[in-house]
Amino acid sequence: HNRKYRIKYAPIILGSQVFFPKLWENNLMTEGFAQRLRYLRKEMGIGQIALAKAVGVGKSIISQWELGRCEPTLSSFIRLAEFFGVSLDYLAGLVEY
Repeated sequence: HNRKYRIKYAPIILGSQVFFPKLWENNLMTEGFAQRLRYLRKEMGIGQIALAKAVGVGKSIISQWELGRCEPTLSSFIRLAEFFGVSLDYLAGLVEY
């Protein structure tokens, strides 16, 4: 049986925040999200620290998301979409518009 996904379980603790690494490697949504987040942030001309403050997460979390090392919680994902004024599908990289 050929598995193309490998599961990772260990949470990462940064300061007072706990977040989980991406659960599935080779996940197209994770790759699309990381690229889309970086693109949207740069288009707005804001840094990672400013975005982190705007959506209420630690400053290093934005870097982790953009590198595809972990995924946001649903609430953070929604705050990001609202901040950028885009749909969840667009932010996830599932649609082109």
